Amino acid sequence: MPTLIPGTDQYIPGSGRTIAADPHKRTCANPDCSSAWAKPWKSRRRPIFEGQWGCGSKCLEAIVRASVKREVTDGIGAGFDAPHRHRIPLGLVMLAQGWITHPQLRYALDQQKSRGTGRIGDLLIGECGLPPERITQGLSVQWNCPVMTTEGITPRAAALTLPRVFIEQFGLLPLRIAGSRILYLGFKENLDASAAFALERMSDLKVESGLINDQDYDEARRRLLASDFVPTETIAVRDSEEMTLRMREQLEDRQPIAARLVRVHHFYWFRMWLETGAISTHGTIPGSTEDVHDALFQIGVRA
Repeated sequence: MPTLIPGTDQYIPGSGRTIAADPHKRTCANPDCSSAWAKPWKSRRRPIFEGQWGCGSKCLEAIVRASVKREVTDGIGAGFDAPHRHRIPLGLVMLAQGWITHPQLRYALDQQKSRGTGRIGDLLIGECGLPPERITQGLSVQWNCPVMTTEGITPRAAALTLPRVFIEQFGLLPLRIAGSRILYLGFKENLDASAAFALERMSDLKVESGLINDQDYDEARRRLLASDFVPTETIAVRDSEEMTLRMREQLEDRQPIAARLVRVHHFYWFRMWLETGAISTHGTIPGSTEDVHDALFQIGVRA
């Protein structure tokens, strides 16, 4: 994150750049605009969306539409909701590491088949007596990621990084920020690379993902969900065009000093920083729940 000098430039969340402190130097970001020069009286301080300013409703709408198109199109191309299909099975990982024997693996697989359900890790723990920590180690090898701890987690601060529903539905567990530049993100069983990347874009921090053993994860999750999150509303829209219009309305109504849109699976996460003081020194993570607002748009979902 750039160093800010009072009275000079202002950092814009999610844009990776700064804008001039003098609002008169801002120009309309809509490439098709032809009327900004005729509005010298127009305030150029707000609203700012992804480091850009629009001189009127139509121009602001065009700027938002381009970002909406980016998220909708990139999401399809990246296969955000597709499961990973190329991981070595956990049982084989454990066997290769010498942590279980062939008879133990065969027994666990037979139990899984006969029951018709159950995770192989749970069966190795319950039926073969493996310690839970060994399963977490196996998963870390499978996903090629570190095993993390929940030591040092501050639920109040962690809850400001993302909407509550991302913890509930996707299992994201923000842990701590190191050196004001790295956000550690924990998972219980499977990593979620697309969600981690979205959080990286929204926070302007480098996100490092890892696995946490079940017991520590469950306790940290419980404490985190008991904390206060940024005020969030979920908005169902028919299509991307309606989402564009609703976002433009929110920008005009709330007049944020910064705003950003990222996709997290079927949610389009729209965060607005309403005042300069809402941005902390840790990337763009809010310092409190005040003067920040989250909207989660869902396309094609009935209200």
